[in-house]
Amino acid sequence: MGVSVPDYPKGRNVLEGKTVLVTAAAGTGIGFATAKRCLEEGATVMVSDIHERRLGEATDALAEAAGRPVPGTICNVTKQGDVDALFEAAAAELGHVDVLVNNAGLGGYARLDEMTDDQWSVVLDVTLNGTFRMTRACLQHMKGRGAGVIVNNASVLGWRAQEGQAHYAAAKAGVMALTRCAAAEAADYGVRVNAVAPSLAMHEFLAKVTPDGLLDDLTRREAFGRAAEPWEIANVIVFLASDYSSYMTGETLAVSSQHP
Repeated sequence: MGVSVPDYPKGRNVLEGKTVLVTAAAGTGIGFATAKRCLEEGATVMVSDIHERRLGEATDALAEAAGRPVPGTICNVTKQGDVDALFEAAAAELGHVDVLVNNAGLGGYARLDEMTDDQWSVVLDVTLNGTFRMTRACLQHMKGRGAGVIVNNASVLGWRAQEGQAHYAAAKAGVMALTRCAAAEAADYGVRVNAVAPSLAMHEFLAKVTPDGLLDDLTRREAFGRAAEPWEIANVIVFLASDYSSYMTGETLAVSSQHP
């Protein structure tokens, strides 16, 4: 029998005065939950996504929760032009970016011996290359200010094996390595780079792209007997974005209750 979901926490203004940019924030997943938690913690937030209609729905919902407009911009992180335009829009809307949350990623299921080049490449391009493009642009933006935080969304599959996930696991392991290397370089100008590695956070899109029965099996492996709520992952992202983690850089925090 699973442990029940805890009460949703109140905001404590730990991001008061901060500006936060969150990618892939449409829908019901970690990106939207992170944007909402950052607003609740006092930040000024801007979001992006590749899906225009869903982005509009997300910004409307966030604005309703925040009581003020929340800007959103279409961005395909596989296109450098979109990434550049996003940072131009962020500079116009926010003035500057204190925190970037790299949430954009793409999964799927394919056994390695049946995986096509396209299946491999699209997951790597969105999940790893997209994080690289966003990180590069953000470091260029933050370098002159001598401050800033980048939080990447990795996965426990960057450490652990799972059938049908070779492309996704390779991409997320790459995100972890990118996090460490970016942190080593960014420390010279006061920018921190860390990552979270969720095990299983349940949301609508995940259910659509996962084979029948697999989510039930993965849920049984969790010590609490349930998947994480997206906002439980977002809470750890908020911690890494905040001054409470001021001595942390190059780290990947597992947000997991999986049995060893």
